Amino acid sequence: MYKRIVLKLSGEALAGPRGFGLDAVKVAEITGELADVHALGVEIGVVVGGGNFFRGVSEQAKLMDRVSADNMGMLSTVINAIALQDALEQRRGAVPGDERGVYEPAGGAIYKTAGSAAS
Repeated sequence: MYKRIVLKLSGEALAGPRGFGLDAVKVAEITGELADVHALGVEIGVVVGGGNFFRGVSEQAKLMDRVSADNMGMLSTVINAIALQDALEQRRGAVPGDERGVYEPAGGAIYKTAGSAAS
C-alpha cells in the first residue's frame, strides 16, 4: 500500500449529475472516500480543478481577455478547494488542524490550470 498519494479531481467531479456548481451529496461522497483512505494511514494531496464553475476556453470566455478568463478559472478552483476543505473538516479527524490549507491554484503560473501546472 502507498503511504502518500496525489489525487487530481476535476471540478466537474464535484458538480455531480448537474454538471456545474457544487453538489453537496457528491462532495460528501468524495470526502467520505478521502477520509476512509486517510484512516488507513495514507497521506493524501488533492489537486482540484474549477471547470464546474468556469472554463477559460468555453463559449462565455471567447470574447474575454485571456488573463481575466484564467483568473476566473483560478477563483473557481479556490471555491472548490474551500468546499472540499470544509467538508473534510466536518469529518472529525479527517484533516488534522496543522495539515490543512488552501494553496494557490496553478502555482501562480500564468496561463496554467490546475490540470496543466505540473507539465
